[in-house]
Amino acid sequence: MGLTEWAYSLSESMLAEPLPRRWVHSLGVARRARSLSPILGRDAELLEAAAVLHDVGYSPSIATTGFHPLDGARFLRDQEGADERVVRLVAHHSCALLEAEERGLRHELETEFELERPELVDALIVSDMTTTPDGGHTTPAARLEEIVQRYGPDTIVGRFIQRAAPEIYAATERVEGRMALVSADTQPM
Repeated sequence: MGLTEWAYSLSESMLAEPLPRRWVHSLGVARRARSLSPILGRDAELLEAAAVLHDVGYSPSIATTGFHPLDGARFLRDQEGADERVVRLVAHHSCALLEAEERGLRHELETEFELERPELVDALIVSDMTTTPDGGHTTPAARLEEIVQRYGPDTIVGRFIQRAAPEIYAATERVEGRMALVSADTQPM
């Protein structure tokens, strides 16, 4: 079984029944990651696998700290023996260090899991932050607003996502810039 096949199967088994909306969101994030393959080269499969697994830490069967990037990464590392790069991307998806700081878990996240290459981190941020909870496409601004509305501006998630907004917008600009360069290179003259 290939990396992406394994990732889809595992994510479905962890999310589809207990958290169907998370499963649909994860499928949308993976679709978005796949659409970025022109700028990912040989890491396209890796990013798609991380994208479909990014929210696996929400699964009630493995949630221990209540911080899904850390719970998911620990599960993938300790129980699944997952590819180290997939684990790192799941651990650090969508500016997770900032949320970890809000939760008093930054030290644990930083010391247990190294950051992956910035280009892949950016691509996963964009994949997540341009996908609605129901798996549809959206803009980063609309997604950020939706998250703040859903959780409330003064909650841990609300505070974190507002702090993360500048980095989310910057990642989006970097990814869109790389996609535009690839598109320009493939246009006939």
